[in-house]
Amino acid sequence: MPSGPKSVIAGHRSPAPRTAPALTDLEQRILDYMVVYLRTHTYQPSIREIGHHFGIKSTKTVSELLQSLADKGVVERDPSRSRGIRILGLNLNARTVSLPCYGDLAEAVAGLRGGRTEKRVCLDRQLARRSGGFTVYAPGDRLAGAGIGEGDLLVVQPARAEELADGDIVVARVRGVTDYHQLEKRGARVLLRVVGGDRRAVDGVGETVILGRVAGLYREVTPLSFTGPLTAH
Repeated sequence: MPSGPKSVIAGHRSPAPRTAPALTDLEQRILDYMVVYLRTHTYQPSIREIGHHFGIKSTKTVSELLQSLADKGVVERDPSRSRGIRILGLNLNARTVSLPCYGDLAEAVAGLRGGRTEKRVCLDRQLARRSGGFTVYAPGDRLAGAGIGEGDLLVVQPARAEELADGDIVVARVRGVTDYHQLEKRGARVLLRVVGGDRRAVDGVGETVILGRVAGLYREVTPLSFTGPLTAH
């Protein structure tokens, strides 16, 4: 896993977070539902409301799912209360959104396919307006031509074909291989070229699936070394 910034706040270093047990797809969807519900209503949904939303008739099954979330350290429960749930480790500000965070594209593909993630980051909604996005650490210096360095945290957002522009960097699966590609438009044709690899263009159709566009990045800013007077004499 590439060495990435320990905090997305420039100039601030924080200890590396502990790795939490991965959530199942259903557990993650229940957690996301509780976050949205809390932001909307200012209180948590009841066990029956959760069950109704996900088509689970047994309140015992819902309770067991909530207990699993508690055992994994993402919520705190009071079983004696219908709405006795407190979400841990998430910024519940209505102006932020929580996105999965992956070490590299291989981890991202596995996580997105299995609906699992061990780490998430919170971003301002203005920077991640659509659901379905994710963050991933940049691979070495392959994206240096776009001003992206090793360890930069990339924000990958879903984008419709008509929104993509010539020169965009996208994450795409071409012939079963997911990689970073630069998009090139030639009239009605859309071509993709692997960034930092084989520059032969392939048609962006057929077996190609674009997972998202690299829409931004976060970088940890390190102090400059002192090399001499900062003012002229």
